[in-house]
Amino acid sequence: MGKYEAVFEIDSKTDAHAVELLMERLYNSLREESRTLRKGSSDSTEMLEQFETIRNATRRPTPGRLILRYESRDEEFEG
Repeated sequence: MGKYEAVFEIDSKTDAHAVELLMERLYNSLREESRTLRKGSSDSTEMLEQFETIRNATRRPTPGRLILRYESRDEEFEG
């Protein structure tokens, strides 16, 4: 299993704005893809709710840290 991590330190209003834009684009992309691929799936609804919470939190320009982690598994997709 591969693990990758990126940490964004939010130390200025410019940093906060960049993270806000990143999360807005990520949320919109996930929303569009989940509508297409997983329509009506409860796990996609839960995922979107979690990202919506993060997206909404980044709309307030405050100092903080955003941590992105990707963990890949050694298996193939079905279908």
